[in-house]
Amino acid sequence: MSIYFISDIHGCYKEFKLLLKKSNFNIKTDYLWIAGDLVSRGPNSLEVMRYLYSIKDRIKISLGNHDLNLIAVYSGVQKNKKENCFDDFLSAKDSHKLINWLRSQSILQIDEIQKIIMVHAGISPQWNLETVKKCSLEIKKALLSKNYPLFLDSVFNNKIDYWDDHFEKINRLRYSINVFTRMRYCYPNGKLNLICKESPNVVQYPLLPWFVISNKFIEKYSIIFGHWSSLKGTNVPNQFFPLDQGCCWGGELLMLRWEDKKYFYQDYQK
Repeated sequence: MSIYFISDIHGCYKEFKLLLKKSNFNIKTDYLWIAGDLVSRGPNSLEVMRYLYSIKDRIKISLGNHDLNLIAVYSGVQKNKKENCFDDFLSAKDSHKLINWLRSQSILQIDEIQKIIMVHAGISPQWNLETVKKCSLEIKKALLSKNYPLFLDSVFNNKIDYWDDHFEKINRLRYSINVFTRMRYCYPNGKLNLICKESPNVVQYPLLPWFVISNKFIEKYSIIFGHWSSLKGTNVPNQFFPLDQGCCWGGELLMLRWEDKKYFYQDYQK
């Protein structure tokens, strides 16, 4: 049995299946952990979702910002933009089943035995482990509630960029969504910058990648994440494993086999 990690499939179904074959992933014995953004941008979000649903007992997911956007578009609280490539999904007969399955997934995965945390974007430098777990569970409950469209309609807010232990619930959810699914850079005091997407090689202080700001509890874990394709070619601390290689932009899809830390690559197929 092996555990494989992948992120930011973004509807690139052809590349995804080729990568599974290349890595010898066995759906009967292996497990696949996906660090978010299963859908959007690429042409085949429906096929990706159908396949993952078919092997749902062998996978773990940390939802990404594009996954939440799909749920929001489906529920009618966000407009469907052309670049989403959601038309096939929205008109499919099984879309309701797939959406309900998607919104039952977690925003965060933790393996306490192997000391692994998987998240789409990152972990706030202002959080401890107890807060991380509390905030992720709060999002999960909101997505599973009957009022999940209202939650998604009110949760996206760029202004909530600094943690406060005394936040009311809606601002706590807003900050948590920004951290788990959108964060790249922070200021030295931990305040989020939700605008800059460039490589750390060209970005100057005071902006800092979230993972270089000291956080005592994170030091005990290996952190798997995606979301940040411009990290490609950037040195990161050894405990961090960024997996987004920008396949939907013409880059590569990347998979990591955990047991031997071997990487598998699949080029974008034109």
